[in-house]
Amino acid sequence: MELEAWHLLVLPLFFALGWAAARVDIRHLLRESRAVPASYFQGLNYLLNEQPDRAIEAFVEVAKVNADTLELHYALGALFRKRGEIDRAIRMHQNLVDRADLNQEQSLRALFELGLDYMKAGLLDRAEDIFKRLQDSPHALDARQNLLEIYVLEKEWQQAIAMAEELERSGLPAQNAETAHYHCELALNALLRQDTVAARANLNTALAKHRKSVRASIQLGELEAQAGDDAAAIAAWRQVESQNPAYLPIVADRLYQAYKRQGQAEQGLQLLKAYLERYPSADLFHIVFNVLVEHRGWGEARALAAEALKRTPSLRVLDDYLQARSAESEPGDLETRMAQDLVHRQVSRTSHYQCGRCGFKARQFFWQCPACAGWDSIAPEKAQHEQ
Repeated sequence: MELEAWHLLVLPLFFALGWAAARVDIRHLLRESRAVPASYFQGLNYLLNEQPDRAIEAFVEVAKVNADTLELHYALGALFRKRGEIDRAIRMHQNLVDRADLNQEQSLRALFELGLDYMKAGLLDRAEDIFKRLQDSPHALDARQNLLEIYVLEKEWQQAIAMAEELERSGLPAQNAETAHYHCELALNALLRQDTVAARANLNTALAKHRKSVRASIQLGELEAQAGDDAAAIAAWRQVESQNPAYLPIVADRLYQAYKRQGQAEQGLQLLKAYLERYPSADLFHIVFNVLVEHRGWGEARALAAEALKRTPSLRVLDDYLQARSAESEPGDLETRMAQDLVHRQVSRTSHYQCGRCGFKARQFFWQCPACAGWDSIAPEKAQHEQ
C-alpha cells in the first residue's frame, strides 16, 4: 500500500486526538480516585490481609459517607445475613426501603432483601407479607419460592400445594414428590379429625401426583389395616418394592403382622426372606431375624445370622447372632452373655438415621428432616455413627 500525500496531513491529527483523549481519561481517573473515600481502600487492604471483620467495618464507613453506593449496601446486608448478624442486615435494608430517592427497581430489590432477612430471623409473618407484595414484581418467581418455603415451615399444607401449582404455572419444573408429602400431611390431619374419607382422598391424590410416593403407600396401608382390611393393606405395602426397595425395612414388620392376622404367617415370612435375598439390608435382616425367632425358634435364626455374617460382616448382624447364641447357651455361659451385652450396647449407642443433606442424626425415622426441612433426605436404613 502506497502512502499518499494527504495521509501525511491526517496522521498528525490522529496523534493529536489520541493524546487529548488520553489526557482526558487520566484526569477523569484521577478525579474518580480522589472521590472514593479512604475507607474503601482500607477495606480492600483488610481483605487482602485476611481481616474480614475490619474490612466490613471499613466498608460500612464507606456506605455512611456515600449514600449512593447501593450495591455496597446490598452486598453488606447479604453478608451480615450470612454471618448471622440479622439485626444489622435488617437495619441496612430497612434504611434502603425507607429512602425516597430510590427508583422502583431499587426499592423492590431492597424490599426483597429485607424479606430474606426476616426469613433468616424466623419472623415468618413479616417475611410472608413482604413476599406477597412482591408477587407482581420482577422478583415474583423468587418471592413465590420463598412463600412456598414459609408455608411448609408453618405447616400450611393447602397454601403450600396452591403455591407449588402456581410455581409450576410460572414455568418451574413440577415438584410432585414434595406435593405428595403435603397431601400425606393433610391425610394425617384428617385422621386426627377421624375423617377417613378426606384422608383416603389425599393419599390417592398423593399417589396420582407422584406414583413412587412410598409414604403415601405406607399411610394408605395403615388406613386399610385400621379399617380391618388386611388384604388391601398388604397390597398397598407391597407397592413399596416397585416404588423404592430401600424403604422395605420401614414397611417389613407391618407386612408380616398383616399376614399373621390373616393366618398366613409363613407366607409373610417367605416374602420377607425373598426381599432380604434381593435387597440385602441390616435393618431388614433384623426384622427377618426376629420373625424367625417367633415363628421357628432360635436355632434357625442363629443359622441365618451365621450365614449373613459370612456374606456381609456387620456389627448389627453380629448383635443378632450373639443374641441367638446367648439364648441357646447354658445358664453358666457368662462369656457369651457378656459379649452379646457389650455388642448390643455398642449397636444401640451408635445406630442412627442420618440426613444426607445436613448430617442430622436421629433414632427415629422422619420423612422430613427436622433440621434442614429436606424431604426424603433421611436414609431409611440405620447407619453406625461413633459418638
